[in-house]
Amino acid sequence: MQENTILEKVQLNDVVVKFVIYKPLIAQSARAGQFVILRGREGGERVPVTLVDWDAQKGTITVIIQAIGKSTTLFNNLQQGERFLNVAGPLGTPVEIKKYGTVAVIGGGVGIAEVYPIARAFKEAGNKVIAVLGARNKDLLILEPEMKALCDQTVSTTDDGSYGMKGMVTDAIQGLYDNGEKINAGFIIGPIPMMKFTSRLMDKLGMEPHASLNPIMLDGTGMCGCCRVTVEGKVKFACVDGPMFPSKTIDFDELIRRTSEYKPLEQQSLENYRKDHVCKCGLH
Repeated sequence: MQENTILEKVQLNDVVVKFVIYKPLIAQSARAGQFVILRGREGGERVPVTLVDWDAQKGTITVIIQAIGKSTTLFNNLQQGERFLNVAGPLGTPVEIKKYGTVAVIGGGVGIAEVYPIARAFKEAGNKVIAVLGARNKDLLILEPEMKALCDQTVSTTDDGSYGMKGMVTDAIQGLYDNGEKINAGFIIGPIPMMKFTSRLMDKLGMEPHASLNPIMLDGTGMCGCCRVTVEGKVKFACVDGPMFPSKTIDFDELIRRTSEYKPLEQQSLENYRKDHVCKCGLH
């Protein structure tokens, strides 16, 4: 079996795909909160992706990828039996797993997949684990059965009310608090605005918030400096100091500005790719 081979591909919805990849060395040493960097082809972009699961005996790792730009669209076009060109990792500092008491894991969109191994690790450490899952609509809500099987309590929310509680994850957290649930710490992964406002609310309610940051990243080793973020007024590198940080002092506004810097170019690249790959069957 060649390394980087896709052993399983599961389409979770129109834009999200689960891959099980043969990568024994990573599978043997991966821990909750770490990530890998994927490259699909020679000259392709290096894309950081959080590890969702791993099996040391089978030598496999699991990642879940949402097609947002050209590179992730190309990744999700790969088929079972094909290979990623490079899979580098495990990278990043693992989440510190300890006994808090009650831990909330909050996932927004594809961030639900990324909080799954963190929830499992805290549950194995003897904590009560509450999952709060959020998505724009029912179709984008992933891994709910898996989270329900793992966690003591699961609350699902959708922006449009098409499933579960209508509203944001912050509404669910406030509701848990109002109902007397004492949450000691929260671990948040999702869109940056969601992490920002969830962190602010949890801090206000006396909970200890942490957020996994997703800045622009290149080498994943702290050498390029692209992934710098400001935490407690100090410059940190998400790839080696994180990606999970105590989030009450994160400069989320700076993070939003930095991650938005190349959005127009990313969108143009995706549009050019789509134009070049329009099916011409039957056209004369």
